[in-house]
Amino acid sequence: MKRLHVHVSVEDLKKSVGFYSTLFGAEPTVLKDDYAKWMLDDPRVNFAISARARAPGLDHLGVQVDSGEELAELATRLNAAGQTTRDQTAATCCYAKSDKAWVVDPDGVRWETFHTFGEAVTYGEDEPEAVLAVKPAAACC
Repeated sequence: MKRLHVHVSVEDLKKSVGFYSTLFGAEPTVLKDDYAKWMLDDPRVNFAISARARAPGLDHLGVQVDSGEELAELATRLNAAGQTTRDQTAATCCYAKSDKAWVVDPDGVRWETFHTFGEAVTYGEDEPEAVLAVKPAAACC
């Protein structure tokens, strides 16, 4: 089953954790000095915030999947839509281990599709620099 992923960059993590905990009626499932994540079932979303020297606001969107097969299916769809995925295998990011496929949509919004298979003790690295440098493709439809 797929889960929508939203990642927002924030200036004040503590203040934002308080706001989103109140909004969601739940405490984060992961809370670090520079990162927090809520794995919510209503709505079904992986909502993350981080204070990592990026401009405040929407950092990226994504789709989290339960298996490598689902990830491959999404990558195939993205390529069929005219996007070239930037793949990461066994990436450490957001205190987790994941396989990922990144794209940039026609309007420049970064999308991460990923399958998480373990935890990590460090934040790790964000998406490959190649994703940041990609120019959006022309709309397919």
